Amino acid sequence: MNKNQSKFTPESDIASVLNEALPYIKRFYKKTIVIKYGGNAMENENLKTSFARDVTLMKLVGMNPVIVHGGGPQIGKFLSKMGKESKFVQGMRVTDSETMDVVEMVLGGLVNKEIVNLINQNGGNAVGLSGKDGSMIRAKKLLLPEDAPEINVPEIIDMGHVGDVEEINTSVIDMLIKGDFIPVIAPIGVGADGQSYNINADLVACHIAKDLKAEKLIMLTNTPGVLDHNNKVLTGLSKTDVTKLIKNKTIVGGMLPKINSALEAVSSGVENVHIIDGRVEHAVLLEIFTDSGVGTLIKKMND
Repeated sequence: MNKNQSKFTPESDIASVLNEALPYIKRFYKKTIVIKYGGNAMENENLKTSFARDVTLMKLVGMNPVIVHGGGPQIGKFLSKMGKESKFVQGMRVTDSETMDVVEMVLGGLVNKEIVNLINQNGGNAVGLSGKDGSMIRAKKLLLPEDAPEINVPEIIDMGHVGDVEEINTSVIDMLIKGDFIPVIAPIGVGADGQSYNINADLVACHIAKDLKAEKLIMLTNTPGVLDHNNKVLTGLSKTDVTKLIKNKTIVGGMLPKINSALEAVSSGVENVHIIDGRVEHAVLLEIFTDSGVGTLIKKMND
């Protein structure tokens, strides 16, 4: 080798990355990994392609990815075109019958099939479905209590067709995994009365991860992860750590529902939950296959 030539070459960098990935490939072989897909990762073309390739690679090296996707911005755009205003309470979309029709069309149709097609175009073998297929997601109506200083008794807010998860029937998902497919699930549930319900995708992903006894739940967000007051990413968190961060108001706002879903998942048997930055290309691969990762890890531990 020429003494002016660096011993570190692009080829050696690639070899180093592959070497770092090997133990993770072995560790997660045949393991189920549930991924909640949403945010910017669903809207930017480069990020959409990188996500599809990440999921395809996971499947090709022997992992079992299961995708649960959102689609709030897409629903909002469609409603806007119809001249219908979106109304939110505590971060959730009030869903009347007309809005529910749009939710089913956009989430269960346009968004779901776009994700499926993108994965398939990148070498995967995905199948799209909603929680109504095979009665996969049994739902019940979500009623929100609103506590306000001016009222003595909390008011119950009727959110319309917004639902909570009552039960997950994993048989369809199990069948697809055994058939070597990648399930792509829209978070639409069905009630005992046959009514359709729009359910928060984080919540659905959490319940599916629990019931599949998944090794990991990965949640893509529009932030680098859980941040401290100096905007530094916190990771390796336990339930006790998270509880303290909520109490001292380090974790607030839109991160709270994700954190609560993460805690429920690790408390119910999921080994690890990762809250990662979906704005980073190949974020899923970086989190799974590298030592450093790209977000916040919440660990299952006895504390």
